[in-house]
Amino acid sequence: MPEKKIVVKFGGSNLKRKEDLKNILKVVKLYQQPIVIVVSALYGVTDMLVKALRKVKNDEGAISILKSGLEESHRQIIDLYIENQTIKEDTLGKINQRLDELEKFLRGIHYLGDIPDFVEDRILSYGERLSALVFTALLNNENLPCAECLPETLGLFTNGEYRNATVDFALSEKIVRHFLSGSQIYVVPGFYGISQDSRVTLLGRGGSDYTAAAIARCIDASSVDLWKDVSGFMSADPKVVPNASIIQNLTYNEAAELSYFGARILHPRTFEPLIDRDIPIRLFNITDFTHDLKPVSIVSNKGVISDSVIKSVTFSDDFGILRLHGAGVGIKPGIMAQVTTALNKQGINIKSIVTAQTSINILLAHEDLHTGLNISRNTGLTSVDHIEPIEDITVIAVVGNGILETPGIAARMFTAVSIHNINIRMISAGASNEAIYFIIAKHDRENAIQSIHDEFFNSKGDSKKNICLSPLQICLSPKPPKRPKSPKKPDKQRRNNNDIRK
Repeated sequence: MPEKKIVVKFGGSNLKRKEDLKNILKVVKLYQQPIVIVVSALYGVTDMLVKALRKVKNDEGAISILKSGLEESHRQIIDLYIENQTIKEDTLGKINQRLDELEKFLRGIHYLGDIPDFVEDRILSYGERLSALVFTALLNNENLPCAECLPETLGLFTNGEYRNATVDFALSEKIVRHFLSGSQIYVVPGFYGISQDSRVTLLGRGGSDYTAAAIARCIDASSVDLWKDVSGFMSADPKVVPNASIIQNLTYNEAAELSYFGARILHPRTFEPLIDRDIPIRLFNITDFTHDLKPVSIVSNKGVISDSVIKSVTFSDDFGILRLHGAGVGIKPGIMAQVTTALNKQGINIKSIVTAQTSINILLAHEDLHTGLNISRNTGLTSVDHIEPIEDITVIAVVGNGILETPGIAARMFTAVSIHNINIRMISAGASNEAIYFIIAKHDRENAIQSIHDEFFNSKGDSKKNICLSPLQICLSPKPPKRPKSPKKPDKQRRNNNDIRK
């Protein structure tokens, strides 16, 4: 039986400097076996494409500026690293060919004065298309037999949804497995797949992680190895908590919750294709590796419950609340359905909903908040008195397998926050077995995260501490030991004490 392949993904964060490619070449050679490599665009290229999309509608000159900029940045890498003249000329020719294709789509936008969805997805895929050419050339130059495979050639089919497509595994698995069955290295551009009618559909921003996971499922890989420029998952963002520690083992669900609530290590959908196949995700730090393939974090079904249960405290500022006020809105039938249907029709994703008798609170991405506000106001909700957008908030999540089954976790968390007089605006627990989240004002974020981290990771004897919630004084520690009895006092002294108490 042939050895299972490994899917290895290099992201844009690995490609900030031309010198970073030396590390990537070292990493590829460490595997000493044929692997499937998924690549992101060079650092900053996708942002260049996004900005150009908006400019070219009114400024035709922006097309040539973008094209020359992309050509120059990729040529510099080729000139620096590729010595083989044949490979160099062939690669530069292919890059210019793809840039000519890109130019045609950009001119189409300029003449139309509009950006059709299928054209936008196609244009934004060119960052990965160009970097895949460069990677393939680099490896061939190092005498590592390598072939580029575009998703449209590979047969990586999606459900056809633009900007945030899902891979259709029923259509893709057999085709992808067959295509990648050879004994050479394959380089696949991430971030996009192909619809059944042959149109490019993006897999969401940062979707190259998802591409790697999808391919791993299709070929039944032994692991998905993701090379980042950070030390895997950590107990908190080290920029906020300098003494944060690395988490060596997480479950898929723990990692998914951390990614959803702001830990920008992995695309939140990376785990979907892997869970039922139990294909582990191994995270490596490309800025800090030796001569072995030792991951800093592993995500699998074999998570480890820590002594404190909590694995990490994370946060996201990318939330806003759409609050619908009105007497009885929480129980009146149809209100929530009307709003959510209207938002869904406009492609706005609802991140969470928390209801009460007099309000419905809908959590949206901050960029969608004011669009969602206008949509909701035009929905004709007769039972809603007014709709309020709430901004400048942070969602903080405490994540760990077993968090809901362990008494006292929530109390310790909120007590730690109360020390800094931080007002908690909203709390949600029970939606997930791995996470409790709450909402506070953004300016309180650092104090809250540091305090929670100190409580669960830096304090001694956590399980023995008396932790009470003011003003209810709900004590969550074991009962305090009984005080030792004092020696009996002489009768006369006891009588005197009794006189005093009277």
